[in-house]
Amino acid sequence: MNTRRSFLMTSILAASTLALPLRARATNGGGSAKVISTWDFGVAANQAAWTVLSRGGSVLDAVEAGARVPEADLANHSVGKGGYPDRDGIVTLDASIMDGDGRCGAVAALEHIAHPISVARRVMEQTPHVLLVGDGALQFALEQGFDKDNLLTPEAEKAWREWLKTAKYAPVINRENLDYRKSLPGGKDNHDTLGLLALDASGKLAGACTTSGMAWKLHGRVGDSPIVGAGLYVDNDVGAATSTGVGEEVIRNAGSFLVVELMRQGRAPQQACEEAVRRIVKKHPDGAKKLQVGFLALSRHGEVGAYAIQKGFSYAVCDAQKRDRLLESRSVYST
Repeated sequence: MNTRRSFLMTSILAASTLALPLRARATNGGGSAKVISTWDFGVAANQAAWTVLSRGGSVLDAVEAGARVPEADLANHSVGKGGYPDRDGIVTLDASIMDGDGRCGAVAALEHIAHPISVARRVMEQTPHVLLVGDGALQFALEQGFDKDNLLTPEAEKAWREWLKTAKYAPVINRENLDYRKSLPGGKDNHDTLGLLALDASGKLAGACTTSGMAWKLHGRVGDSPIVGAGLYVDNDVGAATSTGVGEEVIRNAGSFLVVELMRQGRAPQQACEEAVRRIVKKHPDGAKKLQVGFLALSRHGEVGAYAIQKGFSYAVCDAQKRDRLLESRSVYST
């Protein structure tokens, strides 16, 4: 009787498990579906990505949908339409997208298109290339049916004209956390990125990175965000990483690739982020005290790591238990 009762209970439990939605039946080594992203505006991005995953959409669809949210937010001066312009008053956008199977696409110095992340995906899926830039990227976007738009909003133009009074260019720390109405741009808060990483219930990973770049930059400047291996890197066998902060420092160290490779060697995501940040500080000890770089990582098992040079880097985490978690990263310097 006990044997029969045990058999029946096992059968019922098995049937119940099969009836669960995919997102609740994770096969990624004991983990579960998860979306993480940089900064407080990552909360809304995560929720948009989660909506796609919860409806059975692909992890690539999820990261694109998530990245499009801050790109469309006119109050966000770090990403998309409404981003602060370069020193010539021109808004140029950069983005990359990467699937865990190694496919990737990117655009850089793209003008007049509000959603560079979607153009980056078209580059990945519709061309034999990885990166299109400038006029060529715009030409491709228009050929693909994207609408041409004026990206310079009145508020961003006002900020640019205010900056022109001194034309001082000194990027330093954590502009993403500040509201233009509370602090004029051009000083200590001048760098920008949304990096978003997602893991679905089957263990597949994807990532997206999108930015309007440093405010008041030289026209044509490109940071780490559209550079695969710098601003973003994803590998289904290991995990994914993205970065934020001064892109030049990330590029010099192939930052996101470095984080993933450290994870491949056995480091936990937190350890990998810390080692990558400390490598930047070691190579540039004096300069590092005046700039910000942060890394965010997600393992294929759903483990999260984050670390930055300066205090103030925040990141958002979304999973089945809580959709709006916002955490502050640990950092080298605490003040």
